[in-house]
Amino acid sequence: MGRQGSGGSHIIQSMSRKGNCLDNSMMENFFGIMKSELLYAEKFELPEAFIKALDEYIDYYNNIRIKSRLKGKSPVQYRTLSITG
Repeated sequence: MGRQGSGGSHIIQSMSRKGNCLDNSMMENFFGIMKSELLYAEKFELPEAFIKALDEYIDYYNNIRIKSRLKGKSPVQYRTLSITG
């Protein structure tokens, strides 16, 4: 698609300098986990089925899934604690 390929769809492409992958490392990590836990684990017959499963997975990933690195909290719970004290 390249930088010019998103012309009519009102999408702004984000590109870092060559060799700088740190700005997208969190998304790359999410995509890797999502592919192993969702995409490769199931066979989707229709794109709509995948979109529905992905929506449910994102909710799970942010609100239900606990991480030991986040003191046994989900990402949303952990962020809420850091905001409210």
